[in-house]
Amino acid sequence: MKKTLLISVVSVLFLLFGGIEKATAQQFVYQPLNPAFGGNPGNYGWLLNSANTQNLFEATRQAGFQRDPLQDFQDSLQRQVLSQLTRDIVRREFGDGEELQEQVFEFGEFSIEVIPGADGVQIQIFNILTGDETRVTVPNF
Repeated sequence: MKKTLLISVVSVLFLLFGGIEKATAQQFVYQPLNPAFGGNPGNYGWLLNSANTQNLFEATRQAGFQRDPLQDFQDSLQRQVLSQLTRDIVRREFGDGEELQEQVFEFGEFSIEVIPGADGVQIQIFNILTGDETRVTVPNF
């Protein structure tokens, strides 16, 4: 009986005091922040300053050429010489040319030594400025 009385009292109190306040709601509308996506144009300056503050990349601005044309020419020439040397070694090593002789090529900052041997052709590339050395062996087939 105590349980029923308690439930009845709580129900009556809920009905009396629950109806006093009206339940209200509001409609939420999404408004984008970025002006490029329909946001307020006044946000542009704030967004740009925020992005610039977070940007860790420091761009170096140069007048005229972004790259040195003489350095580009030297790099292109080195690539072409290395490409031609590679074609000659592959053609001679795989039987489409005459016997490969020991040769040394020096251009720019590189010294390239081609050494034919019993196990294949060994190519030693030495960077004169940094002292780095690379060895490549093309096996005989």
